[in-house]
Amino acid sequence: MLRDRVISALNSSLSFPQVLEATRAPLLELAPSDSVALCLMRTTPVLDFKWLVPGHPIPLLEHYSSVSDHDFVRAPIFARPNEVILDEEMLPRREYEHSLLYQRSRELGLGLEHVMAVLLPIRPDFLGALALYRTQRRSYSPQCAAVLSSLTPHLVNAVRNCSDVQALNTGALLLEELHDHTDTAYLIVEPSSRVVTRSKHAGVLLERWFAPSDFHSSGLPLRLKERLDALMGMDADSRLEKNVWVSLQADGYRTVRFIELPASDGPRKWALLMNEIPMSIPLPVDMRSKLTLREAETAKYLLRNWTHEQIAGELGIKVHTVDTHVRNIRDKLGIDNRAELLYQAARLNKPV
Repeated sequence: MLRDRVISALNSSLSFPQVLEATRAPLLELAPSDSVALCLMRTTPVLDFKWLVPGHPIPLLEHYSSVSDHDFVRAPIFARPNEVILDEEMLPRREYEHSLLYQRSRELGLGLEHVMAVLLPIRPDFLGALALYRTQRRSYSPQCAAVLSSLTPHLVNAVRNCSDVQALNTGALLLEELHDHTDTAYLIVEPSSRVVTRSKHAGVLLERWFAPSDFHSSGLPLRLKERLDALMGMDADSRLEKNVWVSLQADGYRTVRFIELPASDGPRKWALLMNEIPMSIPLPVDMRSKLTLREAETAKYLLRNWTHEQIAGELGIKVHTVDTHVRNIRDKLGIDNRAELLYQAARLNKPV
């Protein structure tokens, strides 16, 4: 029940501070802790960070810039993205107590005795790091780590949604800059699948993507309506793998990302973010820099919609080696599937 409350809170808003505030109490009860913090990081052109702390402030994080070079948490979580890491795995207790971060936290009146953290890859140039803290000498257990690990995909999804949707006005105003792109649009849809709001290019894309016979009486294309109906009937865990629809065409890809919008009460509306991606989309430099040469070659062919067998034949390697490269690509780039690779590559090549 607590886990369900945390997941519900993660989807309660598209504002980082509001999501954290709603999530704080159930999360601190589910994985018993005294405080939680989220660090949002941009990796280009230089590493830049911003800490968000719901509830009572954490004095150390208010002075983080002065001790950031001595942060012993950063290297371990960067080395193992999407993995929950306990402080005892970061460094021995004696070194922990002699670290500048620990000493500084005690000087500021709130000794952070234990920490549990996870790196959340959102996009190649944008990361999140969630940390839970205890002020008493009671180590985090493997069970606590397992609980937080089970929530990691939902944390990534929540941070990604908040990042993608910058401004909302009563749940209907999405990304004003979308109006300037003819290959990008959005729809706002009620639970009955009735389209209530659309950006100015949405009609053009819909007419180009679908024939008149493809539309449902609600105004939504039948294929998108079926995906939305299915999502509304799924639990939160099942939705994570189904919230991006991709259609391969001769000239490129058509993608739709489904985002459930927050609402104080009653049925919640959905935003459908539509994007056209050319077939010849290159692998962005930011992505390539995080991959080995073979992984970058594999990613390049994935963007061309090649099968694993085709990639293996082209590179002269075994299919299971391609499978390994693909897993590494997903881990290093923080993506769930090929559709997410397309979406993020298009975003980096031409921000939307």
